[in-house]
Amino acid sequence: MEKADSPAPASGQSSCDLLIVGGGIMGLWAAVHAERRGISTILADAGSLGGGASGGLLGALMPHMPDRWSEKKQFQFDALVSLETEITALEAETGLSAGYNRSGRLIPLPKPHLNRIARGHSEDAERHWRAGERRFHWHVLGRPDVEGWVEASAGESGFVHDTLAARVAPRSLISALVAFLRRARQVRVMENAAVADLNPDRGTAEIGGETITFGRCILAAGHQSFSVLQGLTPDLKKPLGQPVKGQAALLKADVDPALPTIFLDGLYVVAHEGGYAAVGSTSENRFDDPHSTDAQLDALIEAARAIVPALRNAPVIERWAGLRPKAIDRDPMIGRHPIHPRLIALTGGFKVSFGLAHRLAEAAVCIAGDTDCEIPLPESFAISSHIAVASR
Repeated sequence: MEKADSPAPASGQSSCDLLIVGGGIMGLWAAVHAERRGISTILADAGSLGGGASGGLLGALMPHMPDRWSEKKQFQFDALVSLETEITALEAETGLSAGYNRSGRLIPLPKPHLNRIARGHSEDAERHWRAGERRFHWHVLGRPDVEGWVEASAGESGFVHDTLAARVAPRSLISALVAFLRRARQVRVMENAAVADLNPDRGTAEIGGETITFGRCILAAGHQSFSVLQGLTPDLKKPLGQPVKGQAALLKADVDPALPTIFLDGLYVVAHEGGYAAVGSTSENRFDDPHSTDAQLDALIEAARAIVPALRNAPVIERWAGLRPKAIDRDPMIGRHPIHPRLIALTGGFKVSFGLAHRLAEAAVCIAGDTDCEIPLPESFAISSHIAVASR
């Protein structure tokens, strides 16, 4: 990695080998990997760590459908499997729980043709959902195999129970990552430190009243990364990405935290530790207030109560809204900027960030360090691919 120019920073100046802009789930995992590699790092966030879209409620870790297998689906599968090991190590290092459980997913099938499609997916899963000796399954059932969790009438044509899906408590995982970094030797954390000026060619940034000099910069500022990248990339005809609003709610309910996540027509119901269930989420491309909740969330809550008996009288204890980063080509956006090679993008996870962030962040740190990475990235994830789409 190219070293910062100032080995002994003066007053009001700091230097680092790696600057990470953004302390959400992507930036936090990047900082963890940088610490493990002994890279001198500054992690800067305009607010508090995990205070943006990463501080949500849902935590569903959902696999792609197992049909039409591709390098993208293989990457996501490997990431979902490896996350279990990563979280186990993180919990051992910090003594904190991330609220992780491979609880599976239950999908009601309301129409007969969905049952036929699901049976084909079951065969696909047997072929593709394999990790060494481990096998994950896509069971097609006549009725739910867990008692009292979901109304049988919700799946008039049966149910799918997949054993690959998992869930995590987003704020608990954020807390564990932050706790790891608070004790890090190589990572300096700067909160409430907005980037006033970022010049990747000079390797400088004005952050929190300081001039930071850096060798490489990973831009992991969620949807705010898009405007920065847009300004550094001439001749684009379309925006590189956009924020998409999501709303979710947390209910207090006496539910078994090992119950599978329910997924039906965009509705998620996720059982968590401590007697809680999260319900979400909307996907709003247009919105007036990014942090308000409204009738769209009310409709999700009512839909959840209609099919989950345990939620009928469960009180809502929190309503949440936030903005998730959706890149122009929907896939995550990662890689060295083609014009400004010191700058590495790490954003665009949208709904899959928590399941992929540890792998994407490791790849970004490898790119920043000019080291070979054992994690092959799908071509559609590359920032160059997104730029090509935005240039057309």
